[in-house]
Amino acid sequence: MTSFFKASASALLIGGLFASSATAKPIPAEAFSKAPVVSGVSMSLEGDMLVGLVADPTSDEGEMAAAYWDLSGKIDTSKPLAPTSVTPSDRSLFFAASALKQKKSLWFTTQTFIGALDGCGEGRTTGATKKYINGVFMGNEKLTKIDDIPSGAAEVGANRDSLRCFELTGETSVASLLPLDKENVVIARASTKNGIGYFRHNLRTGREKFLYRGKEFENYFISNRTGEPFGSFELEFEGGDWKEITRLVDPATGKMAIEDSLTTKVEDRYTMSVFGQQGSTGKYFIGTDKFSDKVAVYLYDATTDQFSSQPVFAHPEFSISGMIFSQREQDFGAVLGFDYAAEVTKTYWLDPEVDSIQKGLDAAFPGRNVSLGTMTADRNRILFTVSSSAMPPAYFVLLDKAKVATIGSSRPWIDPDHIGVTELEYITARDGLKVPSLVSYPPNFTKGRDQARGAIIHPHGGPWARDSANFDTAGWVSYFTSRGYIVLRPQYRGSAGFGRELWLAGDKEWGQKMQDDKDDTAAWLVSKGYVASDKIAMHGYSYGGFASIAASVRPDSPYQCAIAGAGVADLTKLGNLWGDNRIQRVRQGQTVKGMDPMRNTQKVNIPILLYHGDYDVRVPLFHSRDFYNSIKSSSPQSE
Repeated sequence: MTSFFKASASALLIGGLFASSATAKPIPAEAFSKAPVVSGVSMSLEGDMLVGLVADPTSDEGEMAAAYWDLSGKIDTSKPLAPTSVTPSDRSLFFAASALKQKKSLWFTTQTFIGALDGCGEGRTTGATKKYINGVFMGNEKLTKIDDIPSGAAEVGANRDSLRCFELTGETSVASLLPLDKENVVIARASTKNGIGYFRHNLRTGREKFLYRGKEFENYFISNRTGEPFGSFELEFEGGDWKEITRLVDPATGKMAIEDSLTTKVEDRYTMSVFGQQGSTGKYFIGTDKFSDKVAVYLYDATTDQFSSQPVFAHPEFSISGMIFSQREQDFGAVLGFDYAAEVTKTYWLDPEVDSIQKGLDAAFPGRNVSLGTMTADRNRILFTVSSSAMPPAYFVLLDKAKVATIGSSRPWIDPDHIGVTELEYITARDGLKVPSLVSYPPNFTKGRDQARGAIIHPHGGPWARDSANFDTAGWVSYFTSRGYIVLRPQYRGSAGFGRELWLAGDKEWGQKMQDDKDDTAAWLVSKGYVASDKIAMHGYSYGGFASIAASVRPDSPYQCAIAGAGVADLTKLGNLWGDNRIQRVRQGQTVKGMDPMRNTQKVNIPILLYHGDYDVRVPLFHSRDFYNSIKSSSPQSE
């Protein structure tokens, strides 16, 4: 099997799926800005169809169209699979899709909105807001119709303001595919009743049956076997504290009850994830960092309220981010493997057959990240994605455990040889903390011999987020490495996903120790001889934009210039904004303290470029505008 995969993969690569060139050269900006050829591909549980997005053949505006691939007949693997049907976007633009069952699919759309929100959703509380609003539609076989699904908006007792708010913020998702049920799925839908409603949706008839409703700030855990809740998660104010309360069904009584051992204060920020239930014992798999720096999985007994003494799944370096369970009837609920958050998300397969398939594909695509997606019950059809830090995602279907059908590369015009590789380094900050950092090198860069043209320190947004060493679809990393620059993305203190210690270390350190981490990674590049000290810049977006703004006012900056996209400039106003939300105030608002750039504009000492989207409701435009105006007023000669 491995030797066949190698031959098949070689033929696909040589046959034109990806460009090839012996000489590295800069990749133009247009290569990243134009619409992907194909993206977001999803396969039905039956394996008889695919849906996804393709570049809209009727538009020159970079829009995406809805695509459907019929896999029910004989599949020709000698050439890439062509969509059976393509439906262009209309007033609403497609941005994601999900294959279901019964030839049906969900389509997620977005469109622009300009108007008064009156406090409903993110945006200005007075005047008009520019933003994007989303919608969800149901597609039928071959997409002959993509139609509205019941919205839940027209509920008894809903007033006009509630209905309008629902139109702006209401969201619909699939709570369970019910893989053993051929016709039904469970739909979760925000409602005008301040909670999430759950409905059994018949894909064949389109009819829905109301099942149950969560309270405000409550979500249910839904059984994939029955569609019934086996637990819930709720935010509740109790005893003077906001708490994250988990309820689970006790196998001994069949009733749902609060689990004190799983209940934590919001301000403590413990991870407490219910991954699923062990079929043989009724115990629950809980992912938590309550007992260790990284998230590990424990068995939890809801009858005795006890965790297992040791984790059942753990990784020595990284957090467990999810578990994968069998969805087929013969071994339904069996643990197939678990995901862990390394430089990219990786899967450790416990199932021997799936593990063998993974290893075969890994051998066929050496140096790439192969991610298995939906698989049929007999595992004769598996959707998988191949990518790397230098290679845009490409989509394939494994047939009969032996043949590979090509769907296509998202950006076949981008040559991986022009980008270079990305490596995870742990860089020691000035106070001894290890800062995980993704270092992306120019193509053909040799450590100890070459010096880069320059370096970009590129902090992520959030700050409660993290970067991945997979392909950067925003294009910034590849754009600069193809031009001879090193791009270093520090996972500075305050970043999530690399352990609790690193995450909590960012509290109240905005512009201070969080900023030291970025400067220290820049110094590391110089100490290694990878770049000259006078050829380093910073560029970030959102919180990364804050870091760039902060860099411009800190003394002894290691940067020649900074670029801030949609950056936070005023910590005081950000704290006040988050303070308006009673939960956000406790959860994250208290951590937003440190050096406030708006109170230090007179200290700007390097050139800075500010840019900001006028439809951005997460970081209001005034942050960039006020910072710019303050600099100009304090130094009329500045440019």
